[in-house]
Amino acid sequence: MATWKEINRRIKSIKNTAKITKAMELISTVKMKKAQDLALEKKSYIAGVLKVIMNLTDSLADTAYFKNRENHKKTLGIIITSNKGLCWGYNINVMKKVNEYVKSHDEEIDFVTLWKRWAQFIARTWNNIVADFSGDFSDNINYHFSKSVSRFIKDKFIDGDYDKVVVFYNYYVNTIKQIPVARELLPLTDKGIENYFATILWDENYDYTGDENLKYTIEPSVEELLDEVLPMLIDSMFYDILIESKASEHSARMIAMKNAKDNANKYASRLLLEYNKARQAAITKEVSEIVSGVESMKD
Repeated sequence: MATWKEINRRIKSIKNTAKITKAMELISTVKMKKAQDLALEKKSYIAGVLKVIMNLTDSLADTAYFKNRENHKKTLGIIITSNKGLCWGYNINVMKKVNEYVKSHDEEIDFVTLWKRWAQFIARTWNNIVADFSGDFSDNINYHFSKSVSRFIKDKFIDGDYDKVVVFYNYYVNTIKQIPVARELLPLTDKGIENYFATILWDENYDYTGDENLKYTIEPSVEELLDEVLPMLIDSMFYDILIESKASEHSARMIAMKNAKDNANKYASRLLLEYNKARQAAITKEVSEIVSGVESMKD
């Protein structure tokens, strides 16, 4: 059995661990709140874009981003994981979703990765990696970085290199719950856009459909407008995906650090009980030795 001094050292070590995990929990909480605020800021913009797109559905089918190519043979998979560890099954859940998709779809898949470790993992286990943006991916997601990635994706799709683009990431539901999803980003469909924004702007009283009586006067033409608006729409959708993924990451890490902190405190409490028992036993032993010594001197 460990001595009370050894137990005391273990208690101090565990309490220091609890302090570190508590600090990491607070940092993740702040970062998660920041990601949530970014997600909320874009809602009014997205609502406006949605209304415009839904009223131009008749002109969408002929655009390059809406053309549904038959017999999907080649797919571009975008994998978004964390840039750091200590977030439990966050990354594992994404990779399980990728594996599930690969097994259930008879498609040739190339990958774009946004994390270095998973880039190495994909290179060892699956198909070719056509791009890796891990070096530019950080906690501070900005629109310029997001746009650089989405521009790469759009160019590959428009050039005909891929028939479909699927993004694998953790969708943020709330602080406790994040769902790994495989979201088809391209080609676009009017129903897909409506469902996508309905998820972002969830409101049971919100009308997501376009106004049939609302007519736009568009100059120079609907086609030229869509050539500008649709790329912006895809950029916004991908930016939202990155924010959702980052909010999920910080939530998962916050919960992981909170559980680690709580477990450390519980373990320290159990050790404190052992410490008190060991210390009491040592004191009792010393008292017994003193009494025995005194009694032996009387004899």
